[in-house]
Amino acid sequence: MYDSNQFINKRVFLKNIFTVVLLINFLKTKITLAKEKMTKSKEDWKKILSETEYNVLRDEGTERAYTSTLNEEKREGNYYCVGCNNKLFSSKMKFDSGTGWPSFFESYPGAFETSTDFKLVYPRTEYHCAKCEGHHGHLFDDGPEPTGKRYCNNGIVLKFIPEKIS
Repeated sequence: MYDSNQFINKRVFLKNIFTVVLLINFLKTKITLAKEKMTKSKEDWKKILSETEYNVLRDEGTERAYTSTLNEEKREGNYYCVGCNNKLFSSKMKFDSGTGWPSFFESYPGAFETSTDFKLVYPRTEYHCAKCEGHHGHLFDDGPEPTGKRYCNNGIVLKFIPEKIS
């Protein structure tokens, strides 16, 4: 025979599961969006960054090609912004582009914001750390699969930390 309590319990159970799934997705979104901007004065930045780091990160300079020790970094780990410790890339996203700068085909979600610059007359996609707004490099469409992208990053503004990647 039909038991109405059993039907109600299943319905309540499914409703609760659905609510939990929605809540988890909502919290994930909030965590991603909750990355607060870091604001510092020019003087404060100069206290924590070397002259070269400051030139690249805050004045949108470029380090000379083939000068970064991170070009040869092969260990497992993550790359962080030197200005704010925002996690940007994993070693699994890195590849040798032959350009002289550390290159990555993908970044962690929400790590960067982009803008267009015309410093070389033609438009290029420039990317900045989403947390401290520091300049990291330029994004090109000549990278490897699966994305076809190349994040051409100034190594001087990256901090590599060897660690397990899940």
